[in-house]
Amino acid sequence: MANSIRRSESEDFEIVDGAHKVVGNVRIKPSGILWKPKGKHKWYGVAIDKFAEFAEEHGKLQQK
Repeated sequence: MANSIRRSESEDFEIVDGAHKVVGNVRIKPSGILWKPKGKHKWYGVAIDKFAEFAEEHGKLQQK
């Protein structure tokens, strides 16, 4: 069988402030979004549907 490449099931991003210091990390997964504050070892998660509700209720409409 030939080798193949598979995409990761999640994507991680560092969040930095205006001074380019790391504030924390965000992990995007098909099932939800996770947050890990800088210097911590535990992730805090929210389901996609709950995040969508929050974003629509509290978020600011963006231009593409």
